[in-house]
Amino acid sequence: MVQPELCPRFEQAVGMLSRRWNALIIFSLLGESQRFCTMTESIGISNRLLSERLKELEKEGIVTRDVYPETPVRIEYSLTEKGRALAPVMQEIQRWSQEWLPVQEAVQDKQEPSVR
Repeated sequence: MVQPELCPRFEQAVGMLSRRWNALIIFSLLGESQRFCTMTESIGISNRLLSERLKELEKEGIVTRDVYPETPVRIEYSLTEKGRALAPVMQEIQRWSQEWLPVQEAVQDKQEPSVR
């Protein structure tokens, strides 16, 4: 069987999505824009790491940072058109995980340290 040649764009996309926390950030923004503190709580990510990842995703053109001149200043993050175009991919991963990854195994993997 002949192996298909990997497309550099596919490799770049998978690399970006598989970078720790990126897919969860994108998935959490699918519904609506969110404030920074809401994302840290819902995803369970540190402030420093979330800030770093949001800047990377903003540079990639996937996330936009909206500043509202209120007192205090309100900042919200949302998906750009490019980011929203990932919705079918994220929804398909969600569907696949629902079908193929039993909840008890996923929870056990997080809770039980591996013993060697």
